[in-house]
Amino acid sequence: MLASVALGDEQAAVKFIRRYQRRVYGLAFAMVHDSGLAEDIAQEAFIRAWRHAQIFDARRATVSTWMLMITRNLAIDALRVRRMVPSDPDDVVFVGLTSAARQPEDAAFASESTYRLQVALKALPVDQRRAVVLAGMYGRTAAEIAVSESIPLGTAKSRIRSGISKLRDALVAEEVL
Repeated sequence: MLASVALGDEQAAVKFIRRYQRRVYGLAFAMVHDSGLAEDIAQEAFIRAWRHAQIFDARRATVSTWMLMITRNLAIDALRVRRMVPSDPDDVVFVGLTSAARQPEDAAFASESTYRLQVALKALPVDQRRAVVLAGMYGRTAAEIAVSESIPLGTAKSRIRSGISKLRDALVAEEVL
């Protein structure tokens, strides 16, 4: 049936979708816990299967395994994208984390420090800023950043190191002034 799909047979494509749609959608939903996103992932999985049907190798996996692997990879990519969106410190989530027991002086100092850090972060080149935020706020390792940004490991390490160094220099320079 997959060979017929590769040749553009519409009836074979309909049968193919009907055969695998529940498993593909089910896996996507189980991974992302969002029905709309799971539908998008399932649709993209079938599109990729049609595009790459001619290179499918039955010696490496069954069609079912191949489809579920495509779906799994797409779901992981979707989760990474969702996880990589940096949050603004002024969001409601962070406002709720402030302690009511703070002294006014502490709150003023923290507010000023946060502002200085935001200004210093905005001054960084975008690639360094992303690397620093992913490492510092999200606890990502250099290897994880390299994979998610599609860059070599050494480049990820350099971006983190350079970004942190520039942040430190900017914050120390402000304290001296």
